[in-house]
Amino acid sequence: MNSSSLRIARTPEVTQALQRGLPVVALESAVITHGLPRPSNHALARGMEQAIRDEGATPATIAVLHGQIHVGLTAEQLQQLAQQSDAQKISPRNLAAVLLQKGSGGTTVAGALWIAQRAGLKVFATGGIGGVYSPLTLDISADLPLLAESPLIVVCAGAKAIHDLPATLEYLETVGVPVIGYQTNEFPAFYWRESGLPVTIRLDTPKEVADFARLHWGLGMHSAVLVCQPPPREQALPRAGLESLIHRVRAEAEKQNIRRQALTPFLLQRLNDLTHDETLRTNLALLLHNASLAARIACAMPLEKTPQTI
Repeated sequence: MNSSSLRIARTPEVTQALQRGLPVVALESAVITHGLPRPSNHALARGMEQAIRDEGATPATIAVLHGQIHVGLTAEQLQQLAQQSDAQKISPRNLAAVLLQKGSGGTTVAGALWIAQRAGLKVFATGGIGGVYSPLTLDISADLPLLAESPLIVVCAGAKAIHDLPATLEYLETVGVPVIGYQTNEFPAFYWRESGLPVTIRLDTPKEVADFARLHWGLGMHSAVLVCQPPPREQALPRAGLESLIHRVRAEAEKQNIRRQALTPFLLQRLNDLTHDETLRTNLALLLHNASLAARIACAMPLEKTPQTI
């Protein structure tokens, strides 16, 4: 199956926006199925979509339902996904398997990027990207190689702080992904606002981001443009103390031999338990913050009608 014959179901809202060249923002859905507890996951999913609409763009949450790829979900489908206890976590690695088995699940950043590119979308919002867990064992998120080959603007709060941030930035530099600090000179660290690590360039407005992306791709580059926005100041957590908790929960995961797709949900849940929901509150706030920025960037992009395939 090539991209021209890929079967993608779109909501009427998304279809109309793409046909008219109106701004659309893609959203992953693994944060709904695996990243957040119920019922916060459904409330957050609805909140992100509303934040995008409030800025004048159309949300397109990407998921797989009963073996069908969906770009944009109805309210009923969004609720179904949020409540599904056996939802799979879908990346490019297992997308074909899920489709063949008529399965359902939430797409990771990597999985959603792969689909979003083929659906003709240009702007994507998430919380934090995956990164390098351990350079020595090549424990690297699938998000990183997909960013290298997906020409979308990806809005995030940096990489999740549970990763090796210097190694993650080194990987992004190696594969040619520019890292934009949105109104910041430092790479955000998801839960806290500064990491002490540099970005490629600081940009301060949605139009500057849109212009940068147009120039980047105009030079013949095919990578994503990673836009890193610090979490809202009121909800950001102090670095001191949280870093030691991250080392603690990573040691717990190692002792329990928790790896691969189970690792990130385990670490995030343990951090939330140990901080008495503080990390969850920060996570929810930055997800909404990023959705809003992504919509403003999408609105600053030039109109471009997207041909539709069935």
